[in-house]
Amino acid sequence: MSKALLAIQGVKTEFRLGRARALQAVQGVDLSISAGEIVGLVGESGSGKSVLALSMLRLVQPPGQITDGHILFDGEDVMQMSARALSAWRGRDVGMIFQQPQSCLNPVKRIGWQVAEPLLRHEKIGRKAAWAAAIDLLRAVGIPAPEEKVLAYPHELSGGQAQRVMIAIALALKPRLLIADEPTTALDVTIQAQILELLSERCRTLGTSLLLVTHDLGVVARIADRVAVMYAGRIVEEGPVEAMLTAPSHPYTKGLIAAAPQLGQAQGGRLKDIPGAIPDLSRPYAGCAFAPRCELRQSLSLKACDNAQPAPTTVGSAHTVRCFGAAGSIQSEMRVTS
Repeated sequence: MSKALLAIQGVKTEFRLGRARALQAVQGVDLSISAGEIVGLVGESGSGKSVLALSMLRLVQPPGQITDGHILFDGEDVMQMSARALSAWRGRDVGMIFQQPQSCLNPVKRIGWQVAEPLLRHEKIGRKAAWAAAIDLLRAVGIPAPEEKVLAYPHELSGGQAQRVMIAIALALKPRLLIADEPTTALDVTIQAQILELLSERCRTLGTSLLLVTHDLGVVARIADRVAVMYAGRIVEEGPVEAMLTAPSHPYTKGLIAAAPQLGQAQGGRLKDIPGAIPDLSRPYAGCAFAPRCELRQSLSLKACDNAQPAPTTVGSAHTVRCFGAAGSIQSEMRVTS
């Protein structure tokens, strides 16, 4: 793998709930993205994916705060950037596609100027040239009749068109890294496939790295090179997409794959679910956060799961897992009989 463009090292992000309590949304995450690589970040709602994405850009707002760790972009620590340097870095080097594009676009501003805004702010370019560039960007992301659509307001766009506009804004300055937070949520499957193909094509063409944040393993299976699975603020498994989908090691990853609808499944058949829910992240726990929901822990009587945090263990080429009982993990030797 080439040198990491973005390296997250031990990042912790919390939200203060009062003087004595804090919700630990991100708990010491390590994650890297190489130049030109597409990485999927997967997990249930509430697992900390979006908070981690916002932490990467230092966009976490009070009462949230990053309390520890380093965010290195091409070797430079983003945590040490001044407000002015940070503002220049966002958009120019890294772009973000936020959830719910209709709520992120300015409702009283024509989309042409919203697409042109990054160019006007970061480049030495006139308004006429920026407007022409906005038309070209809308054409590049598949907006029909872009010369007319630049005059439209957000409420005049469909959900798929609004998402394409958000992608155009994020790609306006040809950033080296693109972070897409649930870019296909609430879109029908046809538009979803088009958006994924668009993201993949633009990243491959421009050499842009992509972090795709989603709850759907099927989405990352389409375009990702590597997958990181997040649960309760931690990365519990990470590896190449093919290995993760064909030979997952963590019980949580296996549960996510089993819960996805399968082609050819009997009509009316019940989907498999993962019992329980993500724990209250404002209450500290000594052991593995997934232990109360884990069938493997229950079947193997792994007492260590309740008393300690499993360390990352290599189970394959570039494939790591945090689990005491995962197949191939040397930590499985900690099994005891209850």
